[in-house]
Amino acid sequence: MMSLPAFSVARPVATSMIMAIALLLGAVGLSRLPVDLLPSIETPSLTISVDYENAAPETMEELVTRRVEQAVAATPGLEEMESTSVEGTADVTLRFGWDVDIDAAANDVRDRLFSELDELPENASRPRLRKFDTADLPLMGLGLASSIDPIELRRLIDNQLSYRLQQIPGVAAVDIWGEPEREIQINLDIDRVRSLNLSLTDIRDTLAAANRNLPAGSIEIGNQELVLRTPGRFSDLDDLRRAVVLVRDGTPITLGELATVRDTQQRADRLVRIGGERGVRMGVRKQSGANTVEVAERVTREVAELNREFPQVRITPFFNTADYINRSIANVSRALLYGSVLAFVVLLVFLGHLRAAAAVSVAIPVSLVATFALMYGFGYTINLMTLGGLALGVGLMVDSAIVVLENIQRRRMELGESDHVSAVAGSNEIVGPIVASTLTTLAIFIPMLFARELTGQLFRELAIVVALALACSLVVALTIMPMLTARFVGTRRAPQGATMRRLATTGAQVYDRVDTSYRRLLERALAAPRRVIAAAVVATLLALIGFTQLGTEFMPATDEGEVRVGLEMPPGTRLELMDDQARKAEAVVRRIVPEAVSVVTTVGSGGYRADAGAEADIRIELPSAGARARTSQQVAADLRAAIGNLAETEVRVRVRQPFFFRMLDVGSADESLEIEIRGYDFGVLQGLSKRIQQRIASVDGITDLRASREGTAPQRDVIIDRAAAADRGVTVEAIGQTVETAIAGTNAGYFLDDGDEVRVRVQLDNPRQVTPDQILDLPVPAGDDRRVRLGDVARIVQATGPIEIDRRNQQRLVSVNANIAGRDLGSVVEDVQATLDDIAIPANYDVQLVGEYEAQQAAFREIGVNVALALLLVYMVMACLYESLIDPLIVMVTVPLALIGVVATLILTDTTLNSQSLLGCLMLIGIVVNNAILIVDQANLLQHEGMSATDAVREAGRRRLRPILMTAATTIFALVPLAIGLGEGSESQAPLARAVVGGMTTATLITLIVIPVVYTGVHRAWPNRGGTPA
Repeated sequence: MMSLPAFSVARPVATSMIMAIALLLGAVGLSRLPVDLLPSIETPSLTISVDYENAAPETMEELVTRRVEQAVAATPGLEEMESTSVEGTADVTLRFGWDVDIDAAANDVRDRLFSELDELPENASRPRLRKFDTADLPLMGLGLASSIDPIELRRLIDNQLSYRLQQIPGVAAVDIWGEPEREIQINLDIDRVRSLNLSLTDIRDTLAAANRNLPAGSIEIGNQELVLRTPGRFSDLDDLRRAVVLVRDGTPITLGELATVRDTQQRADRLVRIGGERGVRMGVRKQSGANTVEVAERVTREVAELNREFPQVRITPFFNTADYINRSIANVSRALLYGSVLAFVVLLVFLGHLRAAAAVSVAIPVSLVATFALMYGFGYTINLMTLGGLALGVGLMVDSAIVVLENIQRRRMELGESDHVSAVAGSNEIVGPIVASTLTTLAIFIPMLFARELTGQLFRELAIVVALALACSLVVALTIMPMLTARFVGTRRAPQGATMRRLATTGAQVYDRVDTSYRRLLERALAAPRRVIAAAVVATLLALIGFTQLGTEFMPATDEGEVRVGLEMPPGTRLELMDDQARKAEAVVRRIVPEAVSVVTTVGSGGYRADAGAEADIRIELPSAGARARTSQQVAADLRAAIGNLAETEVRVRVRQPFFFRMLDVGSADESLEIEIRGYDFGVLQGLSKRIQQRIASVDGITDLRASREGTAPQRDVIIDRAAAADRGVTVEAIGQTVETAIAGTNAGYFLDDGDEVRVRVQLDNPRQVTPDQILDLPVPAGDDRRVRLGDVARIVQATGPIEIDRRNQQRLVSVNANIAGRDLGSVVEDVQATLDDIAIPANYDVQLVGEYEAQQAAFREIGVNVALALLLVYMVMACLYESLIDPLIVMVTVPLALIGVVATLILTDTTLNSQSLLGCLMLIGIVVNNAILIVDQANLLQHEGMSATDAVREAGRRRLRPILMTAATTIFALVPLAIGLGEGSESQAPLARAVVGGMTTATLITLIVIPVVYTGVHRAWPNRGGTPA
């Protein structure tokens, strides 16, 4: 049967057409590949939300959260359960294992919730279940400012602007924050209500009953059947004012006599400013699977069109994920291009032959473009992981082609074979080693296919893309390379151009010196093998010690050009006071950060929470990294020092959380370090929280230290005298609804205006100014259509209540959060853990480090398991190829030697040990053994021809020196642009590239000496200690 090299040499046209087909399909696939920041990952988590309007956090925990938790706790595959109970809302998050089918889990959870619906309060909403999807995050933020009437602005946004944006292909939804929604307010006069002894709930129910359209069946008149209707909805506000709410002594009393009716907005609980001007914030979310960059471009064009059509508003994008994606992809693409050029230059220097260098370099574009076709078939996108994988594989793509070319050229020069004969024979001779090299490299990626944790999900596409590219490069080396060598390269001749002659001469002279030095060094090593092995062992042990001293973090830090300033005031602070403090901070931002592209301020957290107005967030967008003099960290440090301490305000300044964490729901939303204190009693939890804050505040690197807002806020409790209420026929529900209607307001139906349904809210006039005594004077409905004064059955007392109740695995918790500056996460955690160990923790209470550190530990464990599996697989693959259990062990000696360069490079470049650099270590296992495979395979071949072990390995080293140096140099220089890490996006891949560059450098240099020494030792060819041959 004709081999692949023989076929390609004999059928050059067919080979060329096959290559053209691969390039054509790859080009088509590339044109259709979506562009995104990261691979599409569906995090195995579900969130259950239940609303119970105006219910206190403790009530939400007792009546809603616990019942939901108990209902779903036994769901198969559930690993962790978290919940948050705030006023009126409960959220329960379920986290499953990565091997769980989240759709099946969602159906299971939905069934369990349905069976427990009767256990929830009557007025609570139905549980809402949603999955977390990376595509569900906003891809663009829009700031809208206008001087028109707020009601008209909100109507314009709801009816036209958001509608137009949602019609854009690929847009899933548009979220709106800022100006409150329109509502019809019925503000009751408290004195008139009391004088008429009217119940607020009766007024509400009367209005709701009078504002309805009801069907009345049909009647027959003559030959016709007519539908009979009773249109009872209010047609305008005057109609609403004329509504009769009571008939007293035959005199109807209308709503207008008791209340003022206003067409206005809901009470403002959040303020938004865009560049210092009040406005509205909109978030655009894309559909799952849509091309992020294309959707963002469509939105940008539509925004420009809206600004032209509606000059009364100004819409400005204040963040655009596509901008960062484009810059990141461009930077990684440049690294790929520069790496390819450097690899070509290395080939040109070594080969001194332009045609030969060009022939070998063909493997890069052909393998790349063919990989794009396979990526399209696999349903992948162009993202940082897949493109980074291609950039990492550029140098590896030419390895097999280099070995094939070098062996063909050697046979021509040493054996005098013709072009065609040497092309076929040289390729066939080297098939075994290059297949073995490729398979060992591919073997390291197999464990990634079975990885279940977050790291495996994140890096799986990178591993598969590198594997696909290497497989394509192997096919190119065994088909296109022999054909080009026979028909295009020809016999090595003296270069014609002066530049090429100088380059060839210089390259030959340098290589001759290297070759001479290598032979001399190898002779010395073979003469003193024990010293060589001892030196290698000592160097490896020192590298292991250095490895344990490296700083650690989950993912490398990225500069995404955003800084955030968070402000918090004591719970219960009015929105206006919080806004004053936010304006002071904004003034500092404008002074300290003049290069800011946009500044968006949000004051208030929304809702009726006790701390709703006590928070503010200032979001500062910076120019791209290349267009500014300061990094985001430097801007944050300058702001932190300039803002200082605001009166009664806690200030936190931090850079934007890296995109890995945001998109994969890792850790705290804002801080790098998170400590959870778990138990039951809030008093004990708060005491432990304060002690922990005091103790860790002095740890070097800790900044922006704060506790979660699970503290207490001042409130007033309506204490019901149950005996008095029972005597007077007053129910607890009637009391609660009366107070709720008076202060918070309750819904009395909807007012229909030009197709828009506007909520009708019944409440007292100026409810925030109502005193406790006025509340106690309100009439409450009792039995037999009687009214009872609220103060006769209840009293109002001062109290405090929790702002928020967080739970994990059905246990209450309080968290302490902090940012880290100037140190790595691992070293800070080590100091914090030592401090925590000195704190006495009461029984049944627990303190744990979670968040980013927890994710880091899980990632390191997963990669550690993958490293162990990769070592076993590489050994097994080589054992199969060599049909030997000993020779693979010789080759595996190179793996620990690579650690020397990894540690040295990470220390010199001040790079931490993170998931990316560890992945580089994993990749090294399959890469560094390739050089040893060439030496061992050639030595075995020479031994079979009759040479001694020492002579065979000496000659193998000489023959394989050039291809080993060429493959190592192309891999290293191709990765240098990525290892430098210039620009957005590339810094996330730089640790991986640095680890590979460092490991390849030392492994190559040391392998050329150590592997021959180990080989002779295994074959019992070491000289005796006296210096005589064994």
